[in-house]
Amino acid sequence: MAPLTDFYQLTMAYGHWRAGRHRLPAAAELFFRRGPFRGAFALGAGLAEGLRCLRAFRFSAADVAYLRSVLPSTTEDAFFDYLATLDASEVTVSAVPEGSVVFARVGRARYPPLLWRGCGTVGSHVPGEDGDVTAWLSPQVPFLQVKGPLLVVQLLETMLLCLVNYASLVATNAARFRLLAGPDMKLMEIGLRRAQGPDGALSASKYSYIGGFDCTSNVLAGKLYGIPVRGTIAHSFIMSFTSLEEVQPRELLPLAGGEPVDLPALAKSLLQWVCELLQTPPEKTNRGELAAFVSYAISFPHDFQGLLDTYCVRRSGLPNFCAVALALHQLGYRAIGVRLDSGDLAQQSKEIRKVLRACGAHFQVPWFETIPIAVSNDISEQSLEEFSREGSEIDMIGVGTNLVTCPLQPSLGCVYKLVEVNGSPCMKLTEDEEKMTIPGTKTIYRLYDVAGHPFMDLMALEEEPLPSAGQELAIRVLGRLGETSKVCEPLPSLPEVRSHAQVSLSLLSPAHRRLHEPQPYPVAVTERLHNLLTELRQATQ
Repeated sequence: MAPLTDFYQLTMAYGHWRAGRHRLPAAAELFFRRGPFRGAFALGAGLAEGLRCLRAFRFSAADVAYLRSVLPSTTEDAFFDYLATLDASEVTVSAVPEGSVVFARVGRARYPPLLWRGCGTVGSHVPGEDGDVTAWLSPQVPFLQVKGPLLVVQLLETMLLCLVNYASLVATNAARFRLLAGPDMKLMEIGLRRAQGPDGALSASKYSYIGGFDCTSNVLAGKLYGIPVRGTIAHSFIMSFTSLEEVQPRELLPLAGGEPVDLPALAKSLLQWVCELLQTPPEKTNRGELAAFVSYAISFPHDFQGLLDTYCVRRSGLPNFCAVALALHQLGYRAIGVRLDSGDLAQQSKEIRKVLRACGAHFQVPWFETIPIAVSNDISEQSLEEFSREGSEIDMIGVGTNLVTCPLQPSLGCVYKLVEVNGSPCMKLTEDEEKMTIPGTKTIYRLYDVAGHPFMDLMALEEEPLPSAGQELAIRVLGRLGETSKVCEPLPSLPEVRSHAQVSLSLLSPAHRRLHEPQPYPVAVTERLHNLLTELRQATQ
């Protein structure tokens, strides 16, 4: 994984090596400047994958040979010999647990920067004090910290950003869908054919699962990560049939045993009764669709789901589904659901539920009225808001394009900045206030209110003692993920990370959790860290 970097990282690495600075101890932080999707939070993801790649960080002989061919000819041979021995065994990575809610910065328009005044009290800095030093400060909370030799810390920047940026973005996007859908709605990721290539598709499946989706259509993701996979039939399967004569085999054994039954004939006879109940002319139903449903039901009698909108939902798809589902019921089986892929999904779901209830009551099949209704068709956050506003009978939602491509914000915008070299804090000062950084290696504390909601993050210099908290505050340290030479704690499984993410989201206060115009989450710095900022800024003026 070592060559997964930008070219200028290697030219800088040579500069450090040439100057004899390559082994100076250094620290860098990975953070984002603004909450994604105009929200207050993100879900930290990709951290375990980053740690695994650090363990495998090596330049192979082929890598070194390639670098010889692209770096300037004046590059000394000894540098390439050094690269061949390089690894990340001296690097330590600290981070919040994967799946944790992380925050960007306090909103400058609504909150001034905050200082920790000690004794469990948090006070707001008044712009104009201390020479107006903090009037420009908007703290950025790191959710990954890297320490090690300067050259290696520098080389890791691009790789870690690549692994964390999209992972955190799509996990956050998935979490937003989960918050809109509510805890009981089943969410299925179906973005494989819309994602940015195979790697993007696999990452989308993995990290949308962390964000709260229940399953994926991506078979390879299921194999690699253990994510539940789901899927039934597409319109092409239904369109491939034209008549019941094409159904082979035709017979299905009853679940309880006995003589096999001609399922096409049974479904055809039941269709007459269903059409009479629904006051739909039987000749209006598409017989190729009925044949497709019957053929699929024979193949998967325990997992039959009808796709209703290939032709006409009301006149064909729904009657044909009910006929086949009733036929399966007579043989002891249960259909598992219906799916819609076009039209007014909320309104159609209510109409379908009404028909299912009528069939259940008329044919005395109680479970019919609770048959799950699934929908797809370019589902977005706006779609879920409309479902909630209009009311629906939807039980499961498939989301593809608007989940995996994150069209509302295509990049999280994480950055990776040096904060200390050879024991000396360093910071980036620029005319663009948003791009200024906060120096020094830090410890991050999360403060909770009496209701158990996080209400503020506190950044302190690493050497500072644990801050005192008043009786109304609970202070928790955002913990270490691990080191490349050993894991401080066992890496959690994907389901464990998913569970942690949902707990993290549930702890957010409603003001910070809401997706539109949330209350900005405040971040405080200790007075000692604030003083360091003041000194470094004044030293550059």
